[in-house]
Amino acid sequence: MTHRLTRAALTAALLASAAMPAAADQVFNRIASFPVAQNLPADKDKLTQTSAEIITASEDGNMLIYSDSPLGGIGFVDITDAKAPKAAGVLMMDGEPTSVAVAGGKVLVGVNTSESFTNPSGNLAVVDLASKAVEATCDIGGQPDSVAVSPDKSFVAIAIENERDEDLNDGELPQMPAGDLVIVSLNDGVADCGGLKRVALTGLAQVGGDDPEPEFVAINSLGEIAVTLQENNHIAIVDGKTGDVTSHFSAGQVDLKGIDTKTDGALTFTGSKDGVVREPDALKWLDDDRFVIANEGDYEGGSRGFTIFNKSGEMLYESGPSLEHEIASIGHFPDRRARSKGIEPEGLEAAAFGDTKYFFVLSERSSIVGVYKDTGGEPELLQLLPSGISPEGAVAIPARNLFATANEVDLGEDGLPRSHVMLYELAEGEAAYPMIRSVMVDGAPIGWGALSGLAADAEKAGTLYAVNDSFYGMQPQIFTIDATQKPAMITSALPITRGGAAAQKLDIEGITGDGKGGFWLASEGRTDRLIPHALYHVDAKGEIKQEIALPAELLNNEIRFGFEGVTMIGEGDDATLWMAVQREWADDAKGTVKLVSYNIKSKEWGAVRYPLEAPAEGAWVGLSEITAHGDYVYIVERDNQVGENAKLKKLYRVAIADLKPAKLGGELPMVAKEEVHDFVPDLKAATNGYIVDKLEGFVFDASGKAFAVTDNDGVDDSSGETLFWEVNLKGTN
Repeated sequence: MTHRLTRAALTAALLASAAMPAAADQVFNRIASFPVAQNLPADKDKLTQTSAEIITASEDGNMLIYSDSPLGGIGFVDITDAKAPKAAGVLMMDGEPTSVAVAGGKVLVGVNTSESFTNPSGNLAVVDLASKAVEATCDIGGQPDSVAVSPDKSFVAIAIENERDEDLNDGELPQMPAGDLVIVSLNDGVADCGGLKRVALTGLAQVGGDDPEPEFVAINSLGEIAVTLQENNHIAIVDGKTGDVTSHFSAGQVDLKGIDTKTDGALTFTGSKDGVVREPDALKWLDDDRFVIANEGDYEGGSRGFTIFNKSGEMLYESGPSLEHEIASIGHFPDRRARSKGIEPEGLEAAAFGDTKYFFVLSERSSIVGVYKDTGGEPELLQLLPSGISPEGAVAIPARNLFATANEVDLGEDGLPRSHVMLYELAEGEAAYPMIRSVMVDGAPIGWGALSGLAADAEKAGTLYAVNDSFYGMQPQIFTIDATQKPAMITSALPITRGGAAAQKLDIEGITGDGKGGFWLASEGRTDRLIPHALYHVDAKGEIKQEIALPAELLNNEIRFGFEGVTMIGEGDDATLWMAVQREWADDAKGTVKLVSYNIKSKEWGAVRYPLEAPAEGAWVGLSEITAHGDYVYIVERDNQVGENAKLKKLYRVAIADLKPAKLGGELPMVAKEEVHDFVPDLKAATNGYIVDKLEGFVFDASGKAFAVTDNDGVDDSSGETLFWEVNLKGTN
């Protein structure tokens, strides 16, 4: 029988998790973020690619060990103080490490040494944890993927995938040699290479049955091995003692309704797909009879969720798109994967913390971990945890109330985030994430992301407005935010339209109210994409009523980085829009940018010059928001750096009395600025992740409270995290 949580129940559970729990309730919160590049050997360039993929922990829970395939080693992280993880070095391997597991004082490492797809090879390396040295290797006769140690530490199981070449015949199966399962006995963590057992898995699956590609193994307390054959859409149960296949069955198919099926720069959860094969990646036992699979897909399927089976092959629960909807509601849906596999659930972990059984579903593409309570029936979604980019592996350490993820993507060469290991602690308190989410409408979430500017309702405290930028170019919207709730709630989305249709060629980076129920919007142009630098006036229904192009005096010197905010000063005939230009244009002296003015009635343009802070080496500094409040305009100035390299994320203010614009094309007066607030401590403390670069929105509400928001880049080369918080300012009212 299939059990389904209703979307309403899921939403209620998630919202409840974000409120202060009862005294006995506990929540997971991230307590540390460790960039694995800190483990790079001294002889490696600091931008050498690294990747934390599969992760495990020593039996005392004080050391994390992860596989690092690009580097060709396994890394160690000392978490004796879990809130201050320390680099503990890497051990370079003779090949490509694919998986790690711990047995006593030994680390068992699957190492791929294949010279080609058609001639795969590999070994099981036994590493002494104390000395961090390889003590022995076992030839396992193929390319290993997953490695798992039995709960009693008597044997290790290795999935020999012998993966296919996806560029050969469009990746069609079969591609020999076939994969299989290897079982090796252990004695105090030492492998008995001579007693190695090979378990053939051919002839089981209906899909590519003569070419099984085992992906993931897990072992229950009875010594039964469950193995996923991902491309074959099949699951086998193997007796770990005898090597006999005791049962096997197809992972089956799912009919999906209410999903986004188009990679089109819009988030619309109205599509459907029928007969989608699950093609599971990770698998974890929930007890000795039930297990959960993550349905990533890799060949022809991927059903975007997870499924619970018993070992006889009976399906007990199917999540369908429910997790995907919840992830979309917190702004983490990866539109670039909408057409294929959506959020791509890939990794899993399961463990009991005290009397509560949990399992954790890792979404590769949305960079989110879904935390579920295993009730024995319908699982209960408790939380959504932010992770680094593309969580690949996870390990629970219940004895220390800890949970860790390994996040594989390293974008250091592009000046973007590095691969990270993230640490979370289960404790009484308040869930720190999400900080903003959307309501469900007609059973589907309001899709959102890439928030790039904030404005406030002039009369109603706690009511704010935000816009999305060109990442969602097919769906520009104005979002209404109720900031009195925790997390803040996106309650509605107003499409920006032109002639009744979704407006195109916009890159909205700023918003301010027009005093009449409508809005002024600032669009940052990109000539190479035919997006004009412009101002737009929209009415209360979101329809563009006026488009104002920039004058030639500005456009003659344009570059890509244009308006990043807009605010209005004055009213009636004196109402003037002020826009912050992000970076120096061709006619700006180095280290200065323009604040541009436009008088709405007279249509006169002007500008002043604003002094930028000096950037660190390899960085640039620019403006990303402007908002008027009281006697000042407040300006967000930031660098383009992330993580440890982020130095400048600050709020400055300029007296309105000093905003005396000169005509464009001539000398512009330089304004004086005053530092008001440093956002770096806020960004560090918000969720204990790495510092994100794009602090894009700042505003005061009708009561004078200040709020800020970050742009998550539409979850593209980003962890997808949106930080939204009330900023504690003094002396600004």
